[in-house]
Amino acid sequence: MIQFRKIWRSTYRLLSVLIIGAAATVITCQAVNPPFVIKHLGDGQSIVQIDEQRKYLLLPVEEASPEAKLYMIANNDVVRSMNVRLAINKIDYFVPVDMTGFENKQLSFNFQLIADSALCWDEIKLADEFDFSNREVFRPVYHFTPAYGWMNDPNGMVYKDGVYHLFYQHNPYGSMWGNMHWGHATTKDLINWEHQPEAILPDALGTIFSGSCVVDKDNTAGFGAGAIVAFYTSASERQVQSMAYSLDNGKTFKKYARNPILTSTQRDFRDPKVIWHKDTQKWIMILAVGQEMQIYSSPNLKDWAYESSFGEGQGAHGGVWECPDLIEVPIENTELKKWVLICNLNPGGPFGGSATQYFVGNFDGKTFVNDSPKTTKWMDWGKDHYATVTWSNAPEGRHIALAWMSNWQYANDVPTKQYRSANSVPRDLSLYTSDGETYVKVTPVPELLKMRDKGTKKRTFKVDRTYNLDKLLNDNTGTYEIEMTIQNKNADVIGMQLFNSKGEEVDLYYNVVEKQFSMDRTKSGDVAFSKEFPAVTVAPVDGTDEMTLRLFVDKSSIEAFGNDGRIAMTNLVFPSEPYNRISFYAKGGSYAVTSFTVYKLSLK
Repeated sequence: MIQFRKIWRSTYRLLSVLIIGAAATVITCQAVNPPFVIKHLGDGQSIVQIDEQRKYLLLPVEEASPEAKLYMIANNDVVRSMNVRLAINKIDYFVPVDMTGFENKQLSFNFQLIADSALCWDEIKLADEFDFSNREVFRPVYHFTPAYGWMNDPNGMVYKDGVYHLFYQHNPYGSMWGNMHWGHATTKDLINWEHQPEAILPDALGTIFSGSCVVDKDNTAGFGAGAIVAFYTSASERQVQSMAYSLDNGKTFKKYARNPILTSTQRDFRDPKVIWHKDTQKWIMILAVGQEMQIYSSPNLKDWAYESSFGEGQGAHGGVWECPDLIEVPIENTELKKWVLICNLNPGGPFGGSATQYFVGNFDGKTFVNDSPKTTKWMDWGKDHYATVTWSNAPEGRHIALAWMSNWQYANDVPTKQYRSANSVPRDLSLYTSDGETYVKVTPVPELLKMRDKGTKKRTFKVDRTYNLDKLLNDNTGTYEIEMTIQNKNADVIGMQLFNSKGEEVDLYYNVVEKQFSMDRTKSGDVAFSKEFPAVTVAPVDGTDEMTLRLFVDKSSIEAFGNDGRIAMTNLVFPSEPYNRISFYAKGGSYAVTSFTVYKLSLK
């Protein structure tokens, strides 16, 4: 690494040329056998010429800095562009720029909007390795996270030949939103994940926003039978829909030569979800457009015809609609099926910020009709459940959903650095009816049971005021599941507090009178990073005589599932040590905990 202001401290033999003219000042720094050369051009512009090809260029990041613009140049052609918050005064972490594949080309980087005096020029490195080991105390164990960098929406989720593919919105050049790529990971069991190379990178049409994948079994697009075809939003000044395809089971993608395949004059026009509609023998694309969904059809995945719009006067409209999904789901204990239109909303959730709403109704291949146009239904009642979509082509007709476990109110500010954001546990979706309405039931996938140890059980105990369990687990690392059944006697409030020795706590309670379940994280640990983070979330409850509750705790999150998935509530927490105690309390009467088991959870 070479920088002009370090010349006089260097032991290298340096040649400095200072050219002052009408146009610019150029400073060239050259050392004996250098790995690269830095040329400062003035006005915040510099060129880094790579003289020794290595796998990575390591860039120092300072998150408080403004974004600098970088162009990667191979043989005088721009092959990649990125925005990076380069270190000016201090280094928060490094990010790697992968230079694999350009070994036989002359590489350089054009840096813009970064001062010559910035700290980054002292610290830029070339390396053949990058340390991906975990350095975060809050990183979950059994929830998917990127190895490094920012993640938001899961997208492109598809199952093929025994492998679940997860693509996701990824910034590989920092842990704040930007530089949207499709990151890629795979799993065979929905638990153990393997990181894959970036799948789809930005191009001349823009960065790569959310979308979906399908398996084109019958070769309707002509790319090849069984091709995985990806649909995504190319985002620049305008948003357009593009397509890419993979002939090697998702390992690599080739972009369609005639992108974009669909355009609009609308500014918010994104997140294509494509499904096969059996009755009409056509592909259906549903797009988020402002505060409505637009539906298109196609025989070949390339040529799309507008069919209808849905949204006016339906559901919540606090902000833009995003990340749609459309699935046909059985109603339990019947022979019937209904269509579910999933609609993610930001802002406008029940407790502010981001949330997932849904509509249940009928779809004929052209138009979706909502059964309950005056009712707003939420899939999850927590603060941290957004961008929910399901796996395409899932086995056994399952509808397996995954959500981004964060909220746009504070997603860039949560107390992690190496990475930001995790996904929820995978969840099976089904339908049930109650009081004439049809609702989505959200159940943790059965694959999660494989993570359990033999469990620690407690005998039935009664709670008339308080009942304390001073230790949940030996060697508690903050990754466990609690499963319990509660039989109410005559209590008005059935409550429990998870807490630690630091006095940090999460309060969970049923208000029997008001038929509500609540989670209070206002004292859960670090809550100071955002005024929007300390919150109490509330869900309606059907029946409070007997209740079942499953709590999935994983370092920095709690997911609560009540009454066999009729309640789902997902909230982040950032305690300074794991919650290893639980205190039960009752108000206005008593109740019995008839079963209580704590399971350590681990990857196997």
